[in-house]
Amino acid sequence: MAAAPAFETPAPVAYLTDLSSGAILYSKDPDRRMPPASMAKMMTVYVAFDMLKKGEIKLDTQYDVRPETWKQWHGPAAGSTMFLSTGEKVSVENLLKGIVTLSGNDACVVLAEGISGTEAAFTERMNQAAKRLGLTNSHFGTSNGWPDNGVTYVTARDLAKLAAATINDHPDYYKKFYSLPNFTWGKTLGAGADITQANRDPLLGRVAGADGLKTGHTDEAGYGFTGSAQQNGRRLIMVMAGLTSSNQRIEESVKFMNWGFRAWQAKPIVAKGRKVETAEVQLGNASTVGLVAPSNLTATLPAGTSPDIQLRVVYNGPIKAPIKAGQHIADLVVMTPDMPAQSLPLVADKDVDEAGFFGRAWAGLMGLFGG
Repeated sequence: MAAAPAFETPAPVAYLTDLSSGAILYSKDPDRRMPPASMAKMMTVYVAFDMLKKGEIKLDTQYDVRPETWKQWHGPAAGSTMFLSTGEKVSVENLLKGIVTLSGNDACVVLAEGISGTEAAFTERMNQAAKRLGLTNSHFGTSNGWPDNGVTYVTARDLAKLAAATINDHPDYYKKFYSLPNFTWGKTLGAGADITQANRDPLLGRVAGADGLKTGHTDEAGYGFTGSAQQNGRRLIMVMAGLTSSNQRIEESVKFMNWGFRAWQAKPIVAKGRKVETAEVQLGNASTVGLVAPSNLTATLPAGTSPDIQLRVVYNGPIKAPIKAGQHIADLVVMTPDMPAQSLPLVADKDVDEAGFFGRAWAGLMGLFGG
């Protein structure tokens, strides 16, 4: 038997997934709608990463700190701040560092206004991105997660999806911005000394391979964290929310991530490039296409166990041409007793173009006569 190893946490919401296999290792109220606090900034950053990738903005693009924005996000009542000064010009690169490392509420709004003119227009971009990424239970009303009477909400499952999308879609930007130990920006009043603030990520420096993502805290949300770490080729993503203090967040996050790595193991299933199955193709210049592993596929199992494993290939068939080599067209479902199924992607081993006119006509005739 390979029942999931036990884990206890006082966090009312907790979720842990192994990105390498897609396995959900722990799930406690993962679809509860909740305020994200500063974890909402992950979506602001994702939108910016997307625009950088498409060349719509550049890292050295400069935005102005409007006096009104400075006034609103200045002082102790404004929460975490990058200590921007009114009227200064700040690059996208430094604003992103201020958002990710310092959790600057001011930096988010300056970036949002710089990109879209107004924060409200920018949140439309955030919600479009959320829809595209399949965050079916989330909505964003601000760029920084500031309390807004319930307009902004997320779930732990959606936060984990957003973290995975950030890591998978923008690996270089993720690496560049998400694991800085500290960042220096702004000057103290009077002495004019540089202000250096530490990254609040509770895993950095405490768990091997930790490299992101984002903490959050408001009175209504409590203390939360979406985090990721990679060890020996396994990448885990965790979400915890509703904790009661910063210290509890550190303790529980470290415990949770360590448990994910120690209590579970990766079991190789299929080597990269190996053909698993052949699928029928409809209206193509070839009648079949090979389904191959796009990378070394692994399942996640409780450590120290070797349960019976059953494999099943699943796809909506026949698959319609055109198909590109490397296109994700099927899944390899891994089933073990007492564990939820894990789905691993399979891709096409070659291009299959659409059949020409005669090929389509022949296919139609064969269909007519039950060929």
